[in-house]
Amino acid sequence: MDKNMFEYGVWVRRSLQVILATAMLFCMIHIAQAQQQDIMVRISEIEIHPQHVEHYKTILKEEAEASVRLEPGVIAIFPMFQKDNPTQVRILEMYKDQKAYQSHLKTEHFQKYKTGTLYMVKALKLVDMEALDLVTATQLFRKLKQ
Repeated sequence: MDKNMFEYGVWVRRSLQVILATAMLFCMIHIAQAQQQDIMVRISEIEIHPQHVEHYKTILKEEAEASVRLEPGVIAIFPMFQKDNPTQVRILEMYKDQKAYQSHLKTEHFQKYKTGTLYMVKALKLVDMEALDLVTATQLFRKLKQ
């Protein structure tokens, strides 16, 4: 790997980190300002069959982008995978309320994702969460911008 390629890779990774941090900051500020008790937060823990990881990530990325862009009730869908074990995917999901989540499940883009990746998924666990302190959480992401 030549020096330019290495520097480009570092720049891309750093740019992605800044973009993701900014998106999370926006989401957390929005949540903290709304101070709604009915916000739904979930972490999806997914294990993918190794031979399907790259294809799965492509489909998931498209679904997450469409959900955030098209659905006003979707606050965030933030997919990620374990660095040392890319078959282990985690998705931080935030919805305005339960109704927004139910609406999300019926969208064309979610149905395409769900049916198109069913055979790729080895295990799925949905973990409902509650934030301890949304105000302080927003401060975490502000620090990343400094």
